Amino acid sequence: MWSPFAVYMKGEIKAMNELMELLQTRRTYRRFEQREVAQEIIDEILVAARLASSAANRQPLKYVVINKPADVSEVFSHTKWAGYLPPELGQPKEDEKPVLFIGVVQDLNISRDSDTDAGLAISNMTLAAWNHGVGSCIIGACNKPALSEMFGLAETEKLHTVIAFGYPTHTSRIEDTKSADDIKYYMDETRNYIVPKRKLEDVVRYL
Repeated sequence: MWSPFAVYMKGEIKAMNELMELLQTRRTYRRFEQREVAQEIIDEILVAARLASSAANRQPLKYVVINKPADVSEVFSHTKWAGYLPPELGQPKEDEKPVLFIGVVQDLNISRDSDTDAGLAISNMTLAAWNHGVGSCIIGACNKPALSEMFGLAETEKLHTVIAFGYPTHTSRIEDTKSADDIKYYMDETRNYIVPKRKLEDVVRYL
């Protein structure tokens, strides 16, 4: 007979296995179905951002949600995708565009250096989305002045990143790098993404 503690630990192990699967498959996605992300999922993504750790708990980040089709199209027009690929391959086509953007904004009155906070929040957001099958692409290559104006940001606010979301129409998987310079993602013959990752033994050492 299972003891209550054993049942609890079995559940914890199952949850950890699911987390590792989530981390394994939460990759960048760049082509999406044209169906909206439910408000309940958007709310969960934002809660996940709020729960992220923050240096000195200063919490300098704010978020701008863009999910109206016309606004999403405008934001999309200010973004660049898949820098390792030619535009005709990496740039989503009209029927492949994301259906949701979230802008990550730094409040400079609180902190002028919040890159670590942003990274933690973005990681939480993309994992929370992927838990519902919603893929994402973290975009720094964008026209930040134009987007800042569109978002109505104040002089004391700085756009850090925009994140695209949607239900992906392709897969994205990792493989081991074959050499130190072998880091460029690419598409296979079915237009699925392959992402080279350095092996664990290449990036870890014990003292």
